[in-house]
Amino acid sequence: MKEVNVAIIGTKFMGKAHSNAWLGAPRFFQVGLKPVLKVACGQDPKGTKEFADNWGWQEVETDWKRVVERPDVDIIDVCTPTYLHKEIVIAAAQNGKQIFCEKPIALNYAEAKEMYEAAEKAGVLHYLNHNYRRTPAIAFAKSLIERGKLGQIFHWRGTYLQDWITDPNFPLTWHLQKKYAGAGPHYDLNSHSVDLARYLIGDVDSVAAMMKTFVTERPLPGAGAGTFKSGSTSAETGQVTVDDAAFMVVEFANGALGAFESSRFASGRKNYNYFEIYGSKGSLIFNLERMNELQYLNLEDPADEQGFRTILVTNATHPYVAAWWPPGHIIGYEHGFTHAVVDFLNALEKGTKITPNLYDGLKDMQVLEAAIISAREGRKVTVSEVK
Repeated sequence: MKEVNVAIIGTKFMGKAHSNAWLGAPRFFQVGLKPVLKVACGQDPKGTKEFADNWGWQEVETDWKRVVERPDVDIIDVCTPTYLHKEIVIAAAQNGKQIFCEKPIALNYAEAKEMYEAAEKAGVLHYLNHNYRRTPAIAFAKSLIERGKLGQIFHWRGTYLQDWITDPNFPLTWHLQKKYAGAGPHYDLNSHSVDLARYLIGDVDSVAAMMKTFVTERPLPGAGAGTFKSGSTSAETGQVTVDDAAFMVVEFANGALGAFESSRFASGRKNYNYFEIYGSKGSLIFNLERMNELQYLNLEDPADEQGFRTILVTNATHPYVAAWWPPGHIIGYEHGFTHAVVDFLNALEKGTKITPNLYDGLKDMQVLEAAIISAREGRKVTVSEVK
C-alpha cells in the first residue's frame, strides 16, 4: 500500500481527535493510501513531545513554516486556533501540500477567499473539517432528502448550544478574543450549523441577525478565580471582544426559511447540536447528543398512524456503519473524524474532490459575515453583499 506522510500543526483538543482518526482510518476501512504520522508541530516543545509520543508521531517541530516546506510531507493537517489558518493553508498550498483544515475556515470572508484561491491555483486537494456531515444519521438524512422523502423543504430550525463560559470567572482564552477567533459561538457553533443547512437544504440568500455579549470582561489566563469585577479596568482582566450568543433567521435560495441559535450561555447544554427540517411529505429531527438516532415523520402514513419514529442509524446499510460494529452497537463523536480521513484519503488516491472544502468554508463564511453586518446595522442583509 502506498504511504502518505502527514504533518499535524496544533496538538490540543483537535490534535487529539485528528491523530486518532489518522490512526484508525486504515484499520477499520479499506483505503488505498496508508497515512504515516510523520511530524507533530506545536508551540510548546515539551508538550509537543509528549503529544507525539502518545499518538505515535515520528518527529516533533515547533515552527510550522519549516513543516510546510519539508519535501517528505504530503498532507498538512491544520488544528490551530482560527487566526493562524490563512497563513498556514496558503503556505501549504504554495508548497504543493494536500490540506486538511479545521473549522471555522478563517477570521473573515476575505481570508477564506484567499485560502480557497491559493489551494485551487496550486491544484491541491483541500478539505474543511465540518465533521458532522459524516455522522451516519446526518448522512442518512441527506439521502432521505435526496430521495424525495421530505418533498418540498419549507423550513429549517437549527440550534447549537453550550454552557462552558457561563461563569464570569472563566478566563479570557483565545476563543473570546476577536483577533484570534473572529467571533464567538457565531463562528465556532453557527459555522457548523450553516454548513449542515447548506448540505441538507441549500445555499442561503439573505440573513437577519442579532448578537449579544453577556460578560464583557474576564480574568486574564493565570490571574486566578475571584479577580473579576463588573466594570473593572484592572490589569488582571481583559475585554471580551466576541459574541456570547448569536441568533439569525435566513431565507434559502430555494425559498425555504431557516432559524439559527448559537450560544455558550445555555445552561445545561453541553454540545447540543440540534436541527429540525420540515417538508411537504415529512420531517426530520436530529440531536448530536443522541447522535445514533434520527427522528423521521412520514406524512404518507395513514393519519391515525402518523408520528415521529426513531431510526437507530446503526445498520450496515447506513452510511459508514458497515466498517464498525454490529447493529445497535453505537458509535461516538470521534468516528466522524475517522470518516473524514477515509474520504480524504480516497479522494487523494482517486484524484477527485471532497466536500466540504475551502469553497464551502468560503460560502459558510459569507453567510456568517452577512449576519455580523445585519446585527451591526440592524437590517436584513443579502449574502451576495459580502465580497
